[in-house]
Amino acid sequence: MFRSLTACALALGLAVSTSAVAEWTPPGPIKMMIAFAAGGGADTQGRMIAEELEARHGWKIIPEQVTGKGGSVLAKAMVDQPNDGTVIGLLVTESIGYNMVVAENPGYAVDDFTYLTTTAGFQMGVVAKSEKGWNTFADVVAAAKGGEAIRFGVMSPKLADLAYLLGEAHGVEFNIISVRGGKAVMNGLNAGDMDIGWGAGIQNKAVAAGDMVNLAYGLSTKLNISPTAPTMAELGVDFNADGYFLFVGPAGMPEDAASAISSAIAEIAQDTESKAGGFIGKAFGGAAVLQGEPLVQFMADGVADSEALMAATE
Repeated sequence: MFRSLTACALALGLAVSTSAVAEWTPPGPIKMMIAFAAGGGADTQGRMIAEELEARHGWKIIPEQVTGKGGSVLAKAMVDQPNDGTVIGLLVTESIGYNMVVAENPGYAVDDFTYLTTTAGFQMGVVAKSEKGWNTFADVVAAAKGGEAIRFGVMSPKLADLAYLLGEAHGVEFNIISVRGGKAVMNGLNAGDMDIGWGAGIQNKAVAAGDMVNLAYGLSTKLNISPTAPTMAELGVDFNADGYFLFVGPAGMPEDAASAISSAIAEIAQDTESKAGGFIGKAFGGAAVLQGEPLVQFMADGVADSEALMAATE
């Protein structure tokens, strides 16, 4: 059901002018609002990108945590910020998709933003500690049907709904625990407070080391790190958690400012020799850059997809 970015769409998104960066000067320091807690994947890449923007272009970047409700707090705050290029935000596509649709009065709409660029896609997996002894998602289902209460850590309303649908598709009911951010899910798994949980890529290091296992993917496609893990469709769920880390500004940013900032960030994300690009490669499997009209269309499609998911869980 959910539409994902295809390789073709991503390629189209790269058609931006790199000369735009040299032709624009910020009118002052740029505040970079970050929607997730310090130390997580979004915060880490955001601060690395900020450092690189300063080093490459001499722009003064001031990172600032604006957290809460899966990026909704930042999105609402962004609406009233100046749109001259001095304020940008790093959140996820879900923040202006499902998290907006599910809220009764979010305080923002999909047209309230200038969409700058995505940097990386989620590597969303259902993860468990290896010591649990589960090698497949079917093992988890068998444990649940055997009477074991399965605590399922989630970090957004959409992922809570997808966890519910996974249980429904297999005739079991998970105890869904909502926390703030993927790092909190990892902490819950390591502390034994959760049995399984969603990870958007933060789990990759532990999976590679053999300490955790990806039992399933919340995506429309498989990833190399766990090629045998099933996708949501293979588990009988028509929806998925395809999504991306996303930079935005307030609606109505001047074209020169938007083009310069989006080009500069995309260049860093795709530069595997940069600290930010290297981190994105390790944590999220490499850059996934979408800009311009394909990104605007993806965000509009996300609203329709979110409404369909909500209807499926009612």
